[in-house]
Amino acid sequence: MPYTPSGFFCDRLIRERERRDGEGSLSKPLRFSGQDFTALKQECLTKKCLFEDDTFPASVESLGYKELGHKSNKVKNIVWRRPKEICENPQFIVGGASRTDICQGDLGDCWLLAAIACLTLNEKLLYRVVPQDQSYSEGYGGIFHFQFWRYGDWVDVVIDDRIPTFNNQLVFTKSAERNEFWSALLEKAYAKLHGSYEALKGGNTTEAMEDFTGGVTEFYEMKEAPKELYKIMKKALERGSMMGCSIDSLVPARFETRTVTGLVKGHAYSVTAVEESQHKASKVRLVRLRNPWGQVEWNGPWSDNSKEWVSLSKGEKDQLQHQSAEDGEFWMSFEDFKKNYTKIEICNLTPDALEDDKIHKWTVSVNEGRWVRGCSAGGCRNYPDTFWTNPQFRLCLLEEDDDSEDNEVACSFVVSLMQKNRRKERKLGANLFTIGFAIYEVSMHGNKQHMQKDFFLFNSSKARCKSYINLREVTQRFRLSPGEYVIIPSTYEPHQEGEFILRVFSEKRNTSEEIENRIEADHTVPAPANAGEESEEDQQFRSLFQQIAGDVSTVNKDLNTEGFSLECCRSMIALVDMDGTGRLSLQEFRHLWNKIKQWQGIFRHYSSDQAGIINSYEMRNAINDAGFRLNNQLYDIITMRYANEGMNIDFDSFISCLVRLEAMFRAFQAFDQDGTIRLSVLEVSC
Repeated sequence: MPYTPSGFFCDRLIRERERRDGEGSLSKPLRFSGQDFTALKQECLTKKCLFEDDTFPASVESLGYKELGHKSNKVKNIVWRRPKEICENPQFIVGGASRTDICQGDLGDCWLLAAIACLTLNEKLLYRVVPQDQSYSEGYGGIFHFQFWRYGDWVDVVIDDRIPTFNNQLVFTKSAERNEFWSALLEKAYAKLHGSYEALKGGNTTEAMEDFTGGVTEFYEMKEAPKELYKIMKKALERGSMMGCSIDSLVPARFETRTVTGLVKGHAYSVTAVEESQHKASKVRLVRLRNPWGQVEWNGPWSDNSKEWVSLSKGEKDQLQHQSAEDGEFWMSFEDFKKNYTKIEICNLTPDALEDDKIHKWTVSVNEGRWVRGCSAGGCRNYPDTFWTNPQFRLCLLEEDDDSEDNEVACSFVVSLMQKNRRKERKLGANLFTIGFAIYEVSMHGNKQHMQKDFFLFNSSKARCKSYINLREVTQRFRLSPGEYVIIPSTYEPHQEGEFILRVFSEKRNTSEEIENRIEADHTVPAPANAGEESEEDQQFRSLFQQIAGDVSTVNKDLNTEGFSLECCRSMIALVDMDGTGRLSLQEFRHLWNKIKQWQGIFRHYSSDQAGIINSYEMRNAINDAGFRLNNQLYDIITMRYANEGMNIDFDSFISCLVRLEAMFRAFQAFDQDGTIRLSVLEVSC
């Protein structure tokens, strides 16, 4: 992975400071790439020039890395143009933004465009993502901006208006109106957020829905959908939820292929309306959908020109906004909808259950974390030797729901686990991990120590996600008794490294935080040498000291190692050389010798078959046995620094690590006021 743990922690520290200043909220979004839209626009207007974005340039690098990369024939004839070079009288929005403003181009991002179409149904949401007062007339400087929710923060993304064209036609998303450009510019801003246009190829509609709202997504498989699905869908649209659907294709080669009904497999659709209408002697339930292609529609009952519309009055047709046009939008009966589509996804602005009529005020806690290979990427419960090393998050459910039934005291909450940056890192070979989580009941009573392996060996989970799945986010709703729990998010297999956020929504007050050991160390002062007559052991030790004069490599004579490196020896000498001479006295050497013998015993205990190495996952326990309590971030950094490619740590590296820890705690001991050393690990590691 190109992103080191220390880099992750430094960025996290910066984000925490920004949040303390109010950054990242809707009213004060973070500046993506550090760009200030207002200042940049004013600079362009003052200099009477058009903005050119050097962080997302009009070049092949912004198009892609493989199919749209340097070696692709597809990009040879692409020309980046501004709208004023494409048509006369370009407009940002013509006659209000609508779902027909989105027509897919030569990029497989139907999932994104389906979400944009849903976005136009809610003006409040739309103008949160697409700030108003942007135009091609007054104050035009070739610069625009859009706002997205990104892993817990709102970010403001600035772009110039140079768009890829071929033969003076837009290559990617376009509007049905040739002189309207808001949807094309929104797509460009989203491409910048993920590194390139090609990074947007293929995805799940809910991913974009969440990035437009910060909402929570729930999936329904049609074959397992609840009986009240129609009511759920109608209520979702009434509450401003965004909704998409798709038809699974079992054969990847048949993605985005038309069926005889006019529907497309492996393709994302927007659900834009759910209505009930009088048809002949009975009522019929209808669903309106839109194909992001802007064409290719359902040709069955209730399609644009079907006979079913004849029996409806003009007033009913107007109410349903029925029109016969090849615009990608069509109606179909709810029964046909269930028969033909395999999955529906609903992004709710709040986690309110759509099965009931109650609206609650939810509290949310957001926790950031990272799985680090060899240290905290332990995999699922199928891997008991490493599962316990995964990040752990304490959940304290404090109050039961108001509507708890008789004899049932329970707390409702929703857990959402989202992996980060996998789309942006596609060009480096990254794919979505298969992720999930489990929840265990614990009795911490204020003890926030990382739960050890034995706990998970002898305790079963209280709740867990239905399945591990390779989606960006896994979300599930639970009801548990008030109490203390620990949530373990993980990839399915161990050794898979990546970042994530864990969100916990609850109807009532809760606390959710990562379980972090307090950073401290046991310091024992070596006993002074006896002033009296030396024992036989002391005499042997003095004799040895005089013979080797500082060579301590013989301490590992019974381990399969080649002795200590020069760097390790220098660190050991520096640790006990109190007078700064670079040489060790007998007493200093004795103290060092005893330390190394103690650490050698710990190493041997965790070494497999006395092979001279220990597995990096055991390093947490070994360090703890040596008297150091560290937090997860420091363990991650230690693994990155000392483990080899096989995720093993040899004796030399083990000693080097403990020597440096000892020195670090000793350096900070002068600032200790109450017998415990407390460090800001983020600032130390940065």
